[in-house]
Amino acid sequence: MSPAQLRPPTMADVARRAGVSHQTVSRVLGDHPNVREETRARVLRVIEEMGYRRNSSARALATRRTRTLGVIASDTTLYGPASTLFALEEAARAEGYLVSTVSLRELTMATLSEALDHLSDGGVEGVVAIAPQRSAVDALGELRSPFPVVVVGSGQGIDIPSVGVDQRLGARLATRHLLAAGHRRVWHLAGPEDWLEAADRAAGWRATLEAADIEPPLLLRGDWSPLSGYRAGQELAGWVGRGLTAVFVANDQMALGVLRALREAGVRTPQDVAVVGFDDIPESEFFAPPLTTVRQDFSAVGKRGIALLLEMIEGRPPGAPSPIAIEPQLVVRASTFPHAAQPEGVPL
Repeated sequence: MSPAQLRPPTMADVARRAGVSHQTVSRVLGDHPNVREETRARVLRVIEEMGYRRNSSARALATRRTRTLGVIASDTTLYGPASTLFALEEAARAEGYLVSTVSLRELTMATLSEALDHLSDGGVEGVVAIAPQRSAVDALGELRSPFPVVVVGSGQGIDIPSVGVDQRLGARLATRHLLAAGHRRVWHLAGPEDWLEAADRAAGWRATLEAADIEPPLLLRGDWSPLSGYRAGQELAGWVGRGLTAVFVANDQMALGVLRALREAGVRTPQDVAVVGFDDIPESEFFAPPLTTVRQDFSAVGKRGIALLLEMIEGRPPGAPSPIAIEPQLVVRASTFPHAAQPEGVPL
């Protein structure tokens, strides 16, 4: 086999086989209008036959565009950040961009600065940061970046351009559902205190109860894990018979732990205690019982996050004001059911 057969085909190889100039092949690749359709079809056929792939480095030198976006992420073992990362990568590819991802163990001023420097050296045109903690958002706000930065998964009330699911609305949907089913009070197992989404879910829960003139009961906290949900569930089981009939849990993994703890304590779900989760992980419909939960549209977050970043890169006015909030959806399953007649004064 000759050396020419071992190397990948070049634009010059395509031009020779198609019987056109190098410039014509470049125009076809760039979708230039001044190319005859017959010539365009012949060049595209040769490109497919030869398996030609345009050299991204050469294209970047010629256009001063790398068509590469950076993503900074952490906690990607958790369902929310992992789903957000996948959605961002999928949306970027759909727009014709490559993605360079930096995964960090923790999001601090130092690690974020190093990540931005690394991505800058790689020639990215902009960065999306999956920054769920308040400390990470504060650090990003203080750093100066040579390219646009968009934040996703950070809840509401931040100054950086951002896209995320409306966590407060999701919490209101969950809490209203339980109140409308006749529960006089709704307990809440919240996520870690530094997580903005956890804070927004707790705020939505509390505001819904207060709007119904219901004093919010004691708030419990977990770390998103089933184990922390199990331990909280053991504590919650002690309140059954003393006013506890419904629990809104800040994510489905913790809800799984709560369900097991209640079951081991002889508490039936939903007959004795109704449980609502958050996220709608793929396994939630197979819990015992299947879990009522709040579904987040991560695909929409990815698409809107990439769209916002590209608008900033290209200097276009944003299609929607930031922060952009995606509406969640309540998915009702067997872990809740009408507890009694709907009490008066419950907002729907």
